[in-house]
Amino acid sequence: MATAKFKRILLKLSGEALMGEQDFGICHDMLGRLADELVEIHRLGVELALVVGGGNFFRGAAASAGEHMDRVSADHMGMLATLINSLALQDALERRGLATRVLSALEIRQVAEPFLRRRALRHLEKGRAIILAAGTGNPYFTTDSAAALRANELSANILLKATGVDGIYTADPKLDPNATRLSRVSYQQVLERNLRVMDAAAISLCSENDVEIIVFELMKQGNFGRVVTGETIGSSIGA
Repeated sequence: MATAKFKRILLKLSGEALMGEQDFGICHDMLGRLADELVEIHRLGVELALVVGGGNFFRGAAASAGEHMDRVSADHMGMLATLINSLALQDALERRGLATRVLSALEIRQVAEPFLRRRALRHLEKGRAIILAAGTGNPYFTTDSAAALRANELSANILLKATGVDGIYTADPKLDPNATRLSRVSYQQVLERNLRVMDAAAISLCSENDVEIIVFELMKQGNFGRVVTGETIGSSIGA
């Protein structure tokens, strides 16, 4: 049986990941596939914390562009979209026998616990997966920033970001055929070269606290297990 390289991970999923082949919302086949893989890595003894975006329902920054909507209101709506996704993911995990708690940065006690660091750590120690919803609870911060913040708060061994491509490229490989993949880059290189893998606030926070980041392809089945057991896939960001 494979063994996990990391004891505690923070996994960042985009909301778009839950769409599968759809244009909007949640694809239940995709949700089920993700849940199956997450359960498998939890069985390796990994303490699992998740941050999921809300872009399959609503993007605050996009909605506020061109002054169509107040940015603060739009960002709060985006936070609620992440909560919808978190509840869906919780349901899928618990149907597979994995006890899961949703902890929200916005207080909505009827559906989620408020995020408290000590409570989150206790859930992890008890073998529960935790899903950290509503970003940081503050406007103007992305869910990438929330993932970096929570990874630091919870002393995660690694921050994993599952994306639509197999690592970090010099440009968008879907738009630029000359884009080349970078197997490893420093935090400073990400900022200097504007690689756009995560926002600057997230990269800076991980740099200050030496939290390594691995960026890998979401859609290739089995990649969660590969990265957690230490197989070299995707791209890494470190000192």
